Amino acid sequence: MGHGLTMEFAFSDEQAMIAETVQAFFRENATSERTREAMAAKGIDRELWSDFCTELGLSGVGLPEEHGGAGLGMVEFAIVAEAAGAWVAALPLLGLATAARAIAAGGSEAQKAEWLPKLISGEAIAACEGAPGLAEDGGRLTGAITPVPYGALADVFVFVAPGKAWLVRGDAVGVGVTPQVTMDQTRPFATVTLDGAKAEPLADAAAAIAAVHAGGWICLAAEALGGAQATLDRTVAYSRERVQFGRAIGSFQAYKHRLADMMVDIEQARSAVYWAACAVNEGSDEAELALHAAKSFCADTYHMCAGNMIQLHGGIGFTWEHDAHLFFKRARSILTMLGDGQWHREQVARLIMGAAA
Repeated sequence: MGHGLTMEFAFSDEQAMIAETVQAFFRENATSERTREAMAAKGIDRELWSDFCTELGLSGVGLPEEHGGAGLGMVEFAIVAEAAGAWVAALPLLGLATAARAIAAGGSEAQKAEWLPKLISGEAIAACEGAPGLAEDGGRLTGAITPVPYGALADVFVFVAPGKAWLVRGDAVGVGVTPQVTMDQTRPFATVTLDGAKAEPLADAAAAIAAVHAGGWICLAAEALGGAQATLDRTVAYSRERVQFGRAIGSFQAYKHRLADMMVDIEQARSAVYWAACAVNEGSDEAELALHAAKSFCADTYHMCAGNMIQLHGGIGFTWEHDAHLFFKRARSILTMLGDGQWHREQVARLIMGAAA
């Protein structure tokens, strides 16, 4: 998978089966109605999360089997995140991708044994965020971290800073949480304030941080891919139904061009996501480059496609009743989460050009 080589990638039978299963699960359960109920409750769809974790059993994808995980790797995790993103599901999947993976990669045996089974079963929810400004004194942390995805719902936090990673219990003395009003109401954020809160350092900070980055960027990139594909599919369906001047609007040349642009970028985004997932699984030296490329390209693609969805649906696309705004808001929030596109592209330039960048 070096530069200039073509990559032949196809799902194995098992991966194809996972994709089919998880897509069917979200199609049946992650309805617009349920998503909107979760938004109104300023939280997540708890019932959907419980079913996802216990009935579907895919919450443990990418996490070790000895602690209740399903094993498997980042390709399978990306398949799950892509399906969740296609339905803008109100689920704390990102916490599994970041905090749970950090504990699995860098936590002590006691931390793994305590938290991973609870997180995988859905009994506990995890949140994770970079926190370079925290002050540490005698194992206690002080400072404010914002915005923290699912911060107001978290039973456990993982905070990372250069060379450091800590686990903080949600009910610890000195932990304060303030929910925020956010654009994407399917993924609530909060400000977490620590005032001398007891922190447990993760034993291997470097491994924990690497796990947070790989898991978080693949999760968001795959969600963006799923969302972008859904915006295209729904817009194509609408273009066949809606008639203007006696013909389906999808038959107009300018309309077709916009759909074609969306399709081309989505196919590139798909390659980027699964290249990154494969590279992480294989421990490839291209993994870092692939991760930055996937996060920036997929986020941009989703934002472009979601904007097109609104415009190509005409007046109805701008209404609160239509789901186009759910996709657009999710796309907008993914753009800036875990590093914006400009920062990720700077990292790509640095990795390719070295000191010259």
